[in-house]
This record gives sequence, C-alpha cells and structure tokens, in this order.
Amino acid sequence: QVQVVESGGGLVQAGGSLRLSCAASGRTFSVTMGWFRQAPGKEREFVTAIRWSDGSTYYTDSVKGRFTISRDNAKDTVYLQMNSLKPEDTAVYYCAAGRRIVSVTNIYEYPYWGQGTQVTVSS
Repeated sequence: QVQVVESGGGLVQAGGSLRLSCAASGRTFSVTMGWFRQAPGKEREFVTAIRWSDGSTYYTDSVKGRFTISRDNAKDTVYLQMNSLKPEDTAVYYCAAGRRIVSVTNIYEYPYWGQGTQVTVSS
C-alpha cells in the first residue's frame, strides 16, 4: 500500500512557474511515480513519470523542455517543476504511484492516487 499527497498548486500568469510536490508513504520501494492532469471536460492525461529504482524519466511531448520531474529519496517525495506555463496547462494535477508498471502513460496501471491539486494559468 502506498499513500500519496500532492501540494503546491495555485494561480500563475502565463510564462510563470510552479512547483508541485508529491509525498509518498508506505511501501515505496520500487514504485513508479507519475503526474497526470485533467482539464474541465477532458479526460485525465499523462504528464510525466519517474521510476524510483533507476530515476528514469518520461514526459509527454507538450511539456518537454518546460517541466522537470525529480525525486528526493530521503524524503520519499517527487517534485514537478513547471516552467514557461501556458493557459493550456490549466488542470487538476494528480500524483499517482504503482509497482511493476509497464507503460508509464497508462492511467490504469497506477492503483494509488492523490486527491489532486489545481493549477490555473492565466493569459
């Protein structure tokens, strides 16, 4: 069992930055941590993920070069640094965790989810 709690959302102007945090607790060994987002009226979509075992990272094309996922092993925390934010990045951002994940972009492979945090980017 893994519990995840997100924090760090808010309102920012286009071009600005935000950092989201996801604190994990429980059996975090060998998990993969992912960030997904859901805009109003749209399906939840993959943003980025990191494998705890080797630090491999994955990004959806629309955030490459702007978002960075990182981890702090000592704190069991994953961070999402979001730079050059655009209005289309506005969504509820969810942290998710799972083990033995084959496809990091597959929402159904993550059994553990946080409550979500709102990110709003104004134009």
